[in-house]
This record gives sequence, structure tokens and C-alpha cells, in this order.
Amino acid sequence: MGNSPSRGRSKPEQGHGSKVAPSSPAGMQSQQMAFKWSIDGFYSLLDKGEGWTYSRVFEIMGLNWYLKLNPRDKRSGDDEEHVSLQLELARSSVKLDTIVATSFKLLIYDQSYGKHSEHQVSHSFQTASTSAGASCMIPLETLKKQSSGFLVNNSCVFGVEFIKVATSQAIVTLETLFVQKTSIFNESKVYTWNIEDFFSLKNPGDSPEFEVGGYKWYISMYPSRDGNHLSLYLNMKNDLSKDTSTLVQLTLSIKDQETGNHLLEGTGRCQFSDNAPGWGWSKFISLEDFKNSANGYLVKTKCCIEAEVEIIGSSRVEHGPNRSGAKRVRCV
Repeated sequence: MGNSPSRGRSKPEQGHGSKVAPSSPAGMQSQQMAFKWSIDGFYSLLDKGEGWTYSRVFEIMGLNWYLKLNPRDKRSGDDEEHVSLQLELARSSVKLDTIVATSFKLLIYDQSYGKHSEHQVSHSFQTASTSAGASCMIPLETLKKQSSGFLVNNSCVFGVEFIKVATSQAIVTLETLFVQKTSIFNESKVYTWNIEDFFSLKNPGDSPEFEVGGYKWYISMYPSRDGNHLSLYLNMKNDLSKDTSTLVQLTLSIKDQETGNHLLEGTGRCQFSDNAPGWGWSKFISLEDFKNSANGYLVKTKCCIEAEVEIIGSSRVEHGPNRSGAKRVRCV
């Protein structure tokens, strides 16, 4: 199915409703800019299993970015788990015929001795290449060693520094992500959207609102930009304050109505915020496969979409000069 999602492996992307950052003021390009991502409750994140975890969307140089972390990545043919870190240019900042040439460092911060793990990258971000980073940056066991200083009091600090020659004062946006343990108070919930007439949906077609974890949500479904695929997104209805976000584990599925199985689904752990209220897949399934009656996704005019939503964390952002340490949000 080409870019269609497969169980547990497809990666979500920033939604169509995300806000576009304004152009940077004159002279901004000469400043060094950075983003630090402190994860408190790192072992709880490891307990969630393999896969990518996304930072909040942050603004640097007038563009929207986010970091992607996979602490259980593996090389082909190797069972050893590694930490992978990537920088992504958000879709809201991707413009046709525009190339964003960058040089930056991805870092895992040594909180005890200052011997950070660094990986320098030069990359031209554009519509066909929005991601760059370090695959299998260090072994997970190395990160977990007490002598490394990377994991201190169940917390890790990751980051990106854009390399610019201007002033010595680095402007930093620091995010602290708190990952919760699963309990009866934040168990996942499933919402089912039964569509009686797919062909009468607006573009996009939105589901009725539903509530999970004290937030209101809705699903959006519409043909993707190329007109040959179906797009599927989960959207948050609530307005969040600028410096907070909610970490959500989500699964969007199209149900096989003949067997009742979810033969097509996409999963991800994403942060919903004021400038990224929607996450999902622009090419969830080709329209040809969706409309093929043999697949059971569209039976006459009916189809069934399910969203499984679990609130697994939250974050807070601080703005200001570069700091040697990270202020953390603790478990309650």
C-alpha cells in the first residue's frame, strides 16, 4: 500500500490545522538558537515499547520544528537497542520551492560530567526531505549506565543546537516532558465513528466530538493533497496555553466491516499543543484500496473509523538564555 500505515510502525505527522510560524525578524538569522528536551520518567517511556516519541512543536528561526526520539531503535540484523534522535521540519513550515539549509548538533546531555554525546548534521530541509538526524546514536545500555551521566534520577535531556555565528548568547526554548505511569485514571479509551454515507462527507469530514482525559477530540478524514489517498487525523478541540502541551498515545483505525478486524491502523506518541492541535497520516490508505469492496473498509456507503486515545504525559516550556541544567516537572 505504499505509504499506508502498518500496525505499530507508521509515523504520524503534524496535522493540517497547525499554525504557521511568522517570518523571523531582520537579524534573527545571526543568532545561535537551541532547544532542550528534558524527559522526566524515562523508564516509564521505555515501558511503552519501541517507537518514536515526538517533542512539542517549537519555533526557531521563524520555522516550526520538532524532535523525534526512539530509545529502542535497532540496526538491521542486530538485536542491540540504540537511541536514535532526529530533527523534523514541521509541515506547517514546508513551502514549495523553498530550501532551508541548516547545520546543527543533536545532543544527549551528560548531566554529571558535561561530556555530552554530540552528532553534527548539515542538511537542506525541503518538501521531499523534512527529517535529518542520528540513527542509532548510542546504545541504550550506554545511556543507562550511571557512569555516563546521561540518565540521572530517571531523567534524560536531549536537544538540538543550530550552529550560527553571531552572538555568544544562545536563545533556548526548553521543554520538560513528564511521562505518566498507566493507571485507572488515565487508561486508554476507544471512540467509534460510524459513517453511514461516506460520499456525503464534507472535505474534510469531521466526526462528532468526544471526550478523553478531560479534553475534547474529533477525527478528520479527507482525500490527501495528491487526490489519490485518504488522510486521517486526530484533532484536539481545546485551546491550550502557549507553553504547555499534552502527550498522547493514539491509534487510528479503519475497521474491516466484513470480519470486524482492524486490518489497517496507524499508531504514534505525539504532543498536542496550540500550534500542533492535529496529528495523523496524510496518506493513510490509497482511495483505490479503501473503495475496494473486497477489503471490507467501505461497504456500499458505510465505513467505520476508530480512535484509541490515551493521555500519557504533559510538558511545560520555558523561554530564556541557555542554561547548564534543566528545570523539571516532577511526578505527583
